Amino acid sequence: MTRRQSPRPRDAEVTRKAILDAARLRFAADGYERATIRAIAAEAGIDPALVIRYFGNKEKLFAAAAELDLGLPDLSSLPRSRVGAALVAHFLVRWEADDIFIALLRAATTNEAAASRMRAVFAEQVGPLVASLSGSAAEAQIRAGLVSSQILGMALCRYVLNVPPLVGMKDEELVGWMGPTIQRYLTGSAGK
Repeated sequence: MTRRQSPRPRDAEVTRKAILDAARLRFAADGYERATIRAIAAEAGIDPALVIRYFGNKEKLFAAAAELDLGLPDLSSLPRSRVGAALVAHFLVRWEADDIFIALLRAATTNEAAASRMRAVFAEQVGPLVASLSGSAAEAQIRAGLVSSQILGMALCRYVLNVPPLVGMKDEELVGWMGPTIQRYLTGSAGK
């Protein structure tokens, strides 16, 4: 007679990390709408009920999985006239390095929770960088919004919509085209 072994206990942090890793993979591969709790649980090798236990629902899981550190560079040592190009170059590298950023962008076009998360990431991380380069807080918000519109617009067109000329451009070319626009938004004056 064989004795049935009880399943070994799970470490909560290990389980949570496994769920988040699986969620990032599924959201990146499938997008927000098509990724399911069942598929995420299968990827993590756990019961779907554990996903709900740890995160509550798909929206909360997505918010946790979409914690993004944009890794913005310290631009203080650069000549002020080169910060726009440096910021564009940074984002090009950043987009290539992390599928969850593109998954979040894709989901943000149709899901308010994802859009809210994207707005928060840019407000919390791009906002202070822009504020360090500009005058008033109100002006910094406008500038940060304009910078975000260009950065996110390029990411959407290049990585989600796959607009052919943009997909085929070398990073240096994109920096050459976008850098002056971002520079103007960061340090220039509004046209009249």
